[in-house]
Amino acid sequence: MVRVGLTTERLVRAGAELADEVGFDQVTVTALARRFDVKVASLYAHLKNSQDLRTRIALLALEELADEVADAIAGRAGRDALAAFAAAYRDYARRHPGRYAAARLRLDPETAAASAGVRHAQMTRAILRGYDIAEPDQTHAVRMLGSVFHGFVSLEAAGGFSHTPVDPQQSWDWIVDSMDAVLRGRTPQ
Repeated sequence: MVRVGLTTERLVRAGAELADEVGFDQVTVTALARRFDVKVASLYAHLKNSQDLRTRIALLALEELADEVADAIAGRAGRDALAAFAAAYRDYARRHPGRYAAARLRLDPETAAASAGVRHAQMTRAILRGYDIAEPDQTHAVRMLGSVFHGFVSLEAAGGFSHTPVDPQQSWDWIVDSMDAVLRGRTPQ
């Protein structure tokens, strides 16, 4: 018998909250069942298994993050758009560390193509069009920005910048300025 009040959406949201509390790697159907004080079997009416739960959390995180980035960059261009884009990612990762980790989950090609991950790529490319960057450099730039911003966010979350008196925000601003300069310095192909 399915417990009243349990829905797939409610379980996924609770799984996302759990990921933020204990880490995405710790999220399982068993852990979620404990949270609701129900038997694991009662969740299988809504979820196939732990991988299904993790995939659904990843899709939720991608959607939330895409919405936040879209709001942040709306009406902006150039360095202003780049800074807003980067800040939205960093802020989301700080507020939702488990969900941010979930957004990095490797999805199968069909699921990825139907996810909000496509919106992330489109928004990044829209920002890069403001710098007049064409292919194949645009793909290189997407990868560069993703690598730099994700690397910083990951190191910061792991406490990697706590050993120096320099405020990480100063480094972040320096990095955004540097990325802007690099992108402005690219000549159209």
